[in-house]
Amino acid sequence: MGPSFPPFISITPTVLIIILLFLAQSPTLGAGDHDYRDALSKAILFFEGQRSGFLPQYQRLTWRENSGLSDGWTYNVDLTGGYYDAGDNIKFGFPMAFTTTMLAWGVIEFGDSMPPDELRNALVAIRWATDYLLKTVSQLPNRIFVQVGDPIIDHNCWERPEDMDTARTVYAVDAPNPASDVAGETAAALAASSMAFRSFDPGHSETLIRNAIKAFEFADSNRGAYSDNSNIRDGVCPFYCDFDGYQDELLWGAAWLRRATGEGAYKDYIQYNGKTLGAEDNINEFGWDNKHAGLNVLVSKEVIEGNMYNLESYKASADSFMCSLVPESSSSHIEYTPGGLIYKPGGSNLQHSTTITFLMLVYANYLARTSQTLNCGNIIVSPTWLRQQAKKQVDYILGNNPMGLSYMVGYGDRYPQHIHHRGSSLPSVKDHPQRIACKEGSVYFNSSDPNPNVLVGAVVGGPAEDDVYTDDRVDFRKSEPTTYINAPFVGVLAYFVANPNP
Repeated sequence: MGPSFPPFISITPTVLIIILLFLAQSPTLGAGDHDYRDALSKAILFFEGQRSGFLPQYQRLTWRENSGLSDGWTYNVDLTGGYYDAGDNIKFGFPMAFTTTMLAWGVIEFGDSMPPDELRNALVAIRWATDYLLKTVSQLPNRIFVQVGDPIIDHNCWERPEDMDTARTVYAVDAPNPASDVAGETAAALAASSMAFRSFDPGHSETLIRNAIKAFEFADSNRGAYSDNSNIRDGVCPFYCDFDGYQDELLWGAAWLRRATGEGAYKDYIQYNGKTLGAEDNINEFGWDNKHAGLNVLVSKEVIEGNMYNLESYKASADSFMCSLVPESSSSHIEYTPGGLIYKPGGSNLQHSTTITFLMLVYANYLARTSQTLNCGNIIVSPTWLRQQAKKQVDYILGNNPMGLSYMVGYGDRYPQHIHHRGSSLPSVKDHPQRIACKEGSVYFNSSDPNPNVLVGAVVGGPAEDDVYTDDRVDFRKSEPTTYINAPFVGVLAYFVANPNP
């Protein structure tokens, strides 16, 4: 059952044009107003709990310590740093690059809404990622490192990252073998990050854009999915296979290089390669594997604000995607839970809610700057509607839901206590200095006790399609946090810090 909306106003007798004046989804459930600044601070703090490598002295989550210090040694390269993707101890390059792109995009679009200390913290989180991503593309010519750690072995253990003795296998792709998806997303991440740092660290910004161009050249010259390489497939699949094709990452990478450099060659690339690379395929998806909806929103900026009408097809797809969020429109619709949460099957559902909410706010801003609205057939949707719909998603995640539960750990009075996360669920090194071996952690995994270390700011996978959430460490589809759930949520929360009542 989808959410309910208010009555519409008919404009003309011949064509039913309806304007959505207010967002009125299901009645507000749970607590009232939220402290978006507190939630923003915690959403950024989460990334400290995912750090790999030598941790800095300013580390605020003090239950974490150094880990992964030998990463890359088997290749005689330095691959320390970066982020573990979720509740395990693996560094998957594909979702890490997407996480970085979204953190940077959030700063680009909503950095002005962030309190200065949180903007600084967001840039620190981005820098931790880009320092690692630079290592993956700059150390050896014609090679990109795509992963560190054997996930099969790692997933058979339940141990702290500080204790891990599992194989730190390095997965790399050498030209001419394909890696358009990871290299294209890495290009996007570095290009977007170069914009985020441009005013704060011009030297680092220049390094990022130079390597973004290099990464894109690798992606475009060696076309294909990285998971099709037989030497790495068993390591990256089924966890982060390229399920939806590599073509979208080529367009996505080129679009970010266009945004970051302004160069016409990248505009031509996305204009003339759009159809052959499937720009109009599967346009209602956005996440670590499928970039189409985000690509279309990103490119639409040039159409909406710059009258770049030869890119109009991207805006048409972005419009179509936004219309799919409106239950009363004539287009096909994205599903909502009875409580009003955007829902897509497959587990870890809040990744869809946070990414789509981010796109709603970005697109609303693009439309509002030029006083435009969205035509959804028989319905006209305003930027205000998109923002109010986005607020409903945020408030649901923070506690206004049928469970009365915040899905952000450490925010509010009630939040998940048994998240699927090794570092959080095992006693810290400070509290338990003795090593906890691979299988010795099972007693903590199976324990009914709350996790001893609060992974502040972590947004879990979230409830099922019926709004029901069981606080169960074993059910990773619901209880596991990921970096790519949190990354878009940082930008979203920044917007609502400055605009709590859109």
